[in-house]
Formats: sequence, C-alpha cells, structure tokens
Amino acid sequence: MVKIDRNPVPPPSLEVEKQKSNGLYNKADVIQQLKEDSHDKCYICELGGLSDPEVEHLRPHHGRKIAERVFDWNNLFYVCPHCNNLKKEAKYDDKIIDCCVDDPEEMLEQCYENGHVKVHNIVNEECAIMTAELIQESFEKCNTGIREAACQYRIDRLAESMSILYKILENHKKNPDSKRYMKSLRFALSRQSAFAAFKRGYIRKHIVDYPDLEEFLA
Repeated sequence: MVKIDRNPVPPPSLEVEKQKSNGLYNKADVIQQLKEDSHDKCYICELGGLSDPEVEHLRPHHGRKIAERVFDWNNLFYVCPHCNNLKKEAKYDDKIIDCCVDDPEEMLEQCYENGHVKVHNIVNEECAIMTAELIQESFEKCNTGIREAACQYRIDRLAESMSILYKILENHKKNPDSKRYMKSLRFALSRQSAFAAFKRGYIRKHIVDYPDLEEFLA
C-alpha cells in the first residue's frame, strides 16, 4: 500500500445517485476516476491491470445504515475482489489506513523474501497493525481453495515484478552512468508501479548499496 493522490472533485454521478432510494456508487465515471487515481492498482495488494475492479468503502456503511458513507467520494477506493472480500471481515471495520490522507510507507514495512510476503507495522497504531494484517492476508491467507489460488497469483506477480527490479539494479551497478537504467528505476520505484511498496521497501532496506536511488523514494 502506498500514498494515493485522490482527485478532489467527486464524479458527477455520485450526487445524482445519492438522491435515489437505491442509487449506485459504482457508475462508470466513479470507476474511471478511481482507476486513474489508483494507477489501475488495487489499493490494498497493489496488483495492477485489474480486469474486474470493485468500488470499496474504506469505512463500512453496514448495508447503508450509515448513509453518509455510501456516496462519500473520500470513502471510495479501487480494489480487487480478493482484497475486498478479505476486508469485509468485521475485525477491519474503521481500522484501515486511509492512504489518501496518511502515507502507509511511514507506518508499514512491506517485504518480499524467499517467496513470502512479510508486512509489519512500524508505528504502534491500531490502523497500522490492522492494515499490516490485511495486506499480509491478501498474499498469504490460503484457508480456501479459491483464496489459495488468488494468493498464489499475487505472489507470482509480485515475484515477477521483484525479479525485474533485481535485474535492473544489477545492470545499474554495472553501468551506474546509464540513463536508460536510471529511467527504468525511476518508474519501477514510483508509486504508480505495481507492488511499489515492496520495491521501494527493498531499496530502503538496502539503501547503503543504492544511495543514488534515495531521491526516487521521495
């Protein structure tokens, strides 16, 4: 999870649908704006190129019982079905980092090591603790066959993404003056890239080896 810069202007359909008895909060303009703001990534697991995105309420509305949350633009997020399903568990209610307000990278450490994901809170706050648990579960909770397949898919895509980063870093070390590799690293470490938190976390952990890349983590 990384910081997201949300467009402050709500999509027009939200105000229109809000006036209806059973209005929709996931009209095309909402989906499109969330997709752009989130760089077409699930805000929880950071899987990119979603073919089946969903609109998720950061703070649950409990079957529209908390009406003001249903069409609140600042409460809507771009998410994959897998993570949306995991987050529906009551233990996460009102306890997940709002990554449009706070920077998750200042609160969490996300690592990929030996084929596994490890997510830890680095601040002693409930939202950091619970968000770390949610992200961990999005990659590692294999309590059903469907979830096992979904988790493995994310692990595989993350592994591919990290392998590409490692290869670019290797080439960068051999050719530190190459603008080509620096350009590739700039994009790979930008918040808009898939699994950015893991890649940026790797560089932070090994910043002694890559001091010239610190500027890309700003």
